[in-house]
Amino acid sequence: MKKKAIFILFLLVFTFAVSPNVNAQCAMCSINAEQGVKNGNTVSAGLNTGVLYLLSIPYLMAIIVGVVWYKKYRKKNIHLNMKKEPFNLN
Repeated sequence: MKKKAIFILFLLVFTFAVSPNVNAQCAMCSINAEQGVKNGNTVSAGLNTGVLYLLSIPYLMAIIVGVVWYKKYRKKNIHLNMKKEPFNLN
């Protein structure tokens, strides 16, 4: 299990270390969206929906991984070794 985790970590580090530089064009997208709304174009509304979609995907993936991890590794059938003597809560 430990070797698998180290291998996955190595792959992630290697993937991000070798990735090419990407130049985002956010200013162009925002100007096109603003101009489209002023001219009555409905395509620019889809741009906002697309941005929200791309924003939500990582959070949904993290939630799914968390739920699967919780269900797989939670402890079941735990035996509590408690004394059978009565105790006072005062």
